[in-house]
Amino acid sequence: MPQYEFRSPRLFVASPMAAGARLPLAAAQTHYLADVLRLKPASAVLVFNGRDGEWLARFEPEGRRTAYLTLEHQARPQPASADLHYLFAPLKRARLDYMVQKAVEMGATRLVPVMTRFTQAERVNTDRLRANAIEAAEQCGILVLPEIADPVPLTAAIAALEGDRLLVFCDESAEVADPIAALAARRAAAPLPIAVLIGPEGGFAEEERALLLARSPGVRLALGPRILRADTAAVAALAVVQAALGDWR
Repeated sequence: MPQYEFRSPRLFVASPMAAGARLPLAAAQTHYLADVLRLKPASAVLVFNGRDGEWLARFEPEGRRTAYLTLEHQARPQPASADLHYLFAPLKRARLDYMVQKAVEMGATRLVPVMTRFTQAERVNTDRLRANAIEAAEQCGILVLPEIADPVPLTAAIAALEGDRLLVFCDESAEVADPIAALAARRAAAPLPIAVLIGPEGGFAEEERALLLARSPGVRLALGPRILRADTAAVAALAVVQAALGDWR
């Protein structure tokens, strides 16, 4: 397991990273470091942009509302990105925040909101999705930020998947007693990029289920003997996929 340094605060900054660079902080970041954490000048801060690894920086306040970070050296190189897409029917606000954060923690590299017949939320704030993804990355030592896609209908989301991407979709109606065994059966074949799909809490409509079953390569999974809330199912499904086919092995 990689060794992360959690004693210093971590921030996402979109600017390019290089030794000696002086990066201006947004007002909210300045407030967080100066007023919430009460950092002193020259305090250590870890910073990343999702491209150039993690850097050690020093906090440089200028007055009450302006501050900079001066980069010293790279603390960790940028890791290779996995290739795990997470497709989901949007939920109401608080539970959607949770779902996005956990998907990032579980290693998803692309988040795609999909609109199904029984989707609860009619609108999706992609800026809020990105903010939650950044917060999860900051808190958990993650350096790869997922791409946040605009909401699309389920049919368009499935059509946009590359032909060789394995679609793992979770369906409480599936007759699968052991989801890990069902996925492990794929190990003998050549590794494929993966997309995991979680539907709405009302389940898939019959025409949607027919669309998913017709898509190949694909695996239909049930997640045990209990019906899970969609945000819980997200964590369970991503854990099963990572354990059977992903970077937990």
